[in-house]
Amino acid sequence: MSKILLKSALIEATRGKSVRRDILIAGGRFQKIAATISAEEAGDCEVVDSSNFAVLPAFYNGHTHAAMTLLRGYADDMELSRWLNEYIWPMEAKLRPADIRIASRLAVLEMIKSGTVFFADMYWHHDETLKVVEEMGVRATIGLSMADLLQPPEEIEKSFAFLVAHTGESERVKLAVMPHAVYTVSEALLKRCFAVAKAENYLVHTHLSETRQEVENCQKQYGCTPPQLLARLGGLNDKLIAAHCVHFTPEDRRIFAAAGATAITNPCSNLKLASGMPQINELLAAGIRVGIGTDGASSNNSLDMHDDMKLAALIAKVSGSAETLPAREALEMATVRVAEAYGLNAGVIAEGKLADCLLIDLSAESMVPCYDLVSNWVYAADSRCIDSVICNGKFIMRGRHVDGEEDIRCEAAACAARLVQTP
Repeated sequence: MSKILLKSALIEATRGKSVRRDILIAGGRFQKIAATISAEEAGDCEVVDSSNFAVLPAFYNGHTHAAMTLLRGYADDMELSRWLNEYIWPMEAKLRPADIRIASRLAVLEMIKSGTVFFADMYWHHDETLKVVEEMGVRATIGLSMADLLQPPEEIEKSFAFLVAHTGESERVKLAVMPHAVYTVSEALLKRCFAVAKAENYLVHTHLSETRQEVENCQKQYGCTPPQLLARLGGLNDKLIAAHCVHFTPEDRRIFAAAGATAITNPCSNLKLASGMPQINELLAAGIRVGIGTDGASSNNSLDMHDDMKLAALIAKVSGSAETLPAREALEMATVRVAEAYGLNAGVIAEGKLADCLLIDLSAESMVPCYDLVSNWVYAADSRCIDSVICNGKFIMRGRHVDGEEDIRCEAAACAARLVQTP
């Protein structure tokens, strides 16, 4: 069916108040939201009794490494430098394109089951992840990862050719230039990345100021902090989306805000790797748009955006007060703020917006009683409350089931077992 009519769904009307509404989805958008929409008015459509559901915005994952699902739990309880150099990078060297596809399918399955319909992906073999996004019905910004201190020159040239040709872009898939970080990308390559992004109208996504060591090494090498280096090279602007941003100085926050750049905080990953306490309040106070991402499953170890959303709200309160970052603002950071950063007219339940949403089971224990729908969703519930997921006006999970999920799990488990046994 090209149209879906959700009957009598609970949606938030104003802060703290919810109402029952019919929602007509057509052409991939929320076409009409009203107290009553008749089947005759809707025309040829599938009518879904939604009286037991709340309809809430789907999640948009602002930063992750999808294929690292195969590394979930492989190396834990160690700081970033050792984790990367001694465990993650050696294991990643074993991954073949087919492995990337298997791992990406597992990642997308996990994200769908936990309510995410979009992710910004930074990884190798981007063409494999791109295929998975198309086949599983979600949205993504797929990064062409650049790291000349880790990659041979021919791989970088292939990536630039891929970008210039805008290969594989579609209604649900966009590309972006993604220099890995200032410690893996030379000054010359950073400049080239920024130039190509400007010429081809691409967003730039990178890791930035994730650890104290990164900042200290940048200051020793370049005489400035990572954000200041990007500004010097012409890459600090409203096209920049930076992950982590844990160790910004006040001056970093000032120039970042003035440039209109976006920060993606990754609370679970940053705390687990002991990279530092996310500067959520400081970034917001500086006027910076802040979104949320999970990072990869090898460092989080989950791709469940709900966990990071709740943790972000709690971290903000610890460094602020009980009134800091209320539930609605935390939800916006996990939905509409990320959507805005990546150029999507989505992230809210409103007429004309892209039809991405979650059907939340109101009979779930953690949704009862429901004094405040959004408060329940942010502080009490978890992904088990999600009955169905709609992306681009189509069900991609229904009744907690995703087509092919059993095969995806089995294939990923077999692949991981083979990788561990490979010398």
